Order: sequence, then C-alpha cells, then structure tokens
Amino acid sequence: MHIEHHPLVHEFPELRAELHALRQSDPAFARLADEYEVLDQRICGMEDGVEVLADDALNALKHQRGVLKDQVASRLKPAASCCGCCQG
Repeated sequence: MHIEHHPLVHEFPELRAELHALRQSDPAFARLADEYEVLDQRICGMEDGVEVLADDALNALKHQRGVLKDQVASRLKPAASCCGCCQG
C-alpha cells in the first residue's frame, strides 16, 4: 500500500519561497510548520503500520493536521501577496 505524505512543500508548491522565508524569519511560524511536519510523519508511520493506533485516534490526528495546515496557510497567503512595503 502506498502511503501519501503531506509535507508543506507539496501542500503549497506555489508558495515554496514564502514557506522557506517565513521559516527563516518567524520563529513562531517555524514552530507551527515543524509541528505540522512531525505530525504528518507520525500519521504516515501509523498508516504504514510502524505505529498502531485506533481508527478514531488516527482520524483525530488527521483532523489536527488539517487544523495546523489551515493555520500555516493563513500565515503563508498574506506573506505571498505582500510587496514587502509593510515590513518594518
């Protein structure tokens, strides 16, 4: 069975540069992105049989991954559309 990973660079390929820049310049964003990536790896491990978890618990982790992805997206999209003039 093929396990599909969901790293942020694949979730937001058009925002790869912004993702990298925010990870470098914003420690809070970097922690959020790292939390997403660690959770994604854990979910992939469970789906691959490395770690066993009940279906409802796995679904809760997938929901949490979706929430984190939404938080990352809400921080990425404004960074992608900003011309930089509002940065102080």
